[in-house]
Amino acid sequence: MTFKLPYLALLAVVISLQQAPAPSYEEQGRTVVMEMVARHFDKVVPLFDERVARILTVEKLAQSWDALLNQTGDFQSIEKVRRDEKQGYQIVYVTCSFQKGKWDIISVFDAQGHIVQFAPAPTETVAPWTQPAYVQNDKFHEREVVIGAAPWQLPGTLTLPNGAGPFPAVVLVHGSGPNNRDEGIGPNKTFKELAWGMASQGIAVLRYDKRTLAHGKEFVALTGGFTINEETVDDARAAVALLAAQPEIQRKRIFVLGHSLGGYAAPRIAAGDSQIAGLIIMAGNTRPLEELLLEQVRYSVELSGKVTPEGEKMIALAEQSRTEIRDTNLKPGMTVHFLGIPMPASYFLDLRTYHAPEVAAGLHIPILVLQGDRDYQVTPADLDGWKKALEKRSTVTFIVYPGLNHLFMPGTGPSSDDEYLKPNHVPENVVKDIAAWIMKH
Repeated sequence: MTFKLPYLALLAVVISLQQAPAPSYEEQGRTVVMEMVARHFDKVVPLFDERVARILTVEKLAQSWDALLNQTGDFQSIEKVRRDEKQGYQIVYVTCSFQKGKWDIISVFDAQGHIVQFAPAPTETVAPWTQPAYVQNDKFHEREVVIGAAPWQLPGTLTLPNGAGPFPAVVLVHGSGPNNRDEGIGPNKTFKELAWGMASQGIAVLRYDKRTLAHGKEFVALTGGFTINEETVDDARAAVALLAAQPEIQRKRIFVLGHSLGGYAAPRIAAGDSQIAGLIIMAGNTRPLEELLLEQVRYSVELSGKVTPEGEKMIALAEQSRTEIRDTNLKPGMTVHFLGIPMPASYFLDLRTYHAPEVAAGLHIPILVLQGDRDYQVTPADLDGWKKALEKRSTVTFIVYPGLNHLFMPGTGPSSDDEYLKPNHVPENVVKDIAAWIMKH
C-alpha cells in the first residue's frame, strides 16, 4: 500500500486480485476498503497474487494501514464512490472521511478485472488552484512533449517564453513518490508555479510526469529491483537531451532544478551529463533517507504533544526500516520495508556509496542551494551538509527563506503535513531569485 505523502520514497505497490464475476468495479473498490477498515487484513491478503503475497503479509498490510491512520486520524465513513476510465483501465475512487480530512482510496482495474494499483491520496480540495499574481500569461506558451524512449516514455510540458529565442532552460526534477509534472500535493502545484513564473521572466521550463506515476506497475516489476537511477536520474538526463534538441533553447544554458529527493539526486544527474550548465537544489537532503524517515516520523507523531499508540507503532516501524536498510548482510535481491512499504534492497545498497555533497563538490558548474527555514522534512542539518562541502566555492550560492516549508510555501508556527493540503503559492521572491541566478550564469 502506498502513501501519497511528501516525506516517503513512495513507489506504487502493484496488487492483483482474483477475478470476481459479479460485483461491479465500484462494489469491489468499496469492499476492499471496508475490509481494511475492519482490519480484516487476513481476508485481503489471499486476494493478492503469489508474488505480492510473499512480501505484503498480513502484518505488513496492517502496518501500512496504521501508517495512513497516523496521518489522517481515525476512519469515519465512506462518503462516495466514483469510477473513471483511462487508457483501458477502470479507476475507482472511494472517498473516505477521516478525522483530519478526506482521502480517496484508489483502486485501478485492468481489462481482466484485476486491481493493478491500490493507493490512498488526499481528496482534491473543492477550492481550485489559482495562478499566482506574478504569472504573466501573455509572455509564454506551452506545448506537450514526450521524454525518453520506449518503454519508459513520459508525458511532459515545455513552457516557452514568447519570442524568437533561443532561451535558457530548466528541467524540474521531482521529490519522492509518484509525482505528476506539477508536483501537485492537494491544491498546491510547486512545479507549475515555478514553470509559469520563470517563463514569465524569459526562461524555458520542462516538467514531466515521474516514471513511478506513468509506469508504476511496470516499474515495481523490474527484474532485479531498481535504484534511484531508474526512478529519477535517467529520466532527468533524457529531459535535458530533449531540451538540447529544441531550436528555441540555448544548448549551453540548460540547468537542472531538483526538489527534495530530486535535489539529493541532482549531483549524480549532473555528474553524468556534460550538457548541464548548473544545478538548483531546493530542499535537497544530504543525510541518508532512512535517517530522515525516522526523524520525520518522530516529528510528526510528537507534533500534537501526545504520542498515541499508533504513533508509537510508526516510530517502531521507522526504527525497523533503518535497521533493515543498514544491515551489513543486506544483498541484492533481498527486500527491505520502508515504513512497511516493500522496496528492493538494490535501491538502498546503491545509495550507500552515493554522497551527494561530495559528488557536488567535484562538479565544475555553478550551484544554487535553497532552503526554507520551516522545513521539517529536510532541515538545517542537511543544509549544513551542502555548506560543509561547497561553501568555499565561489560559484555556489546559498539562500535560506524565513517562513517557508518543504514546498517552498509560507506559513507560521511548526510545519506539518496538514498545511500542504491548504491552498498556497510559491512566493514571487523565490521565483525571481532562481530566474536572476540563471540569467547571471
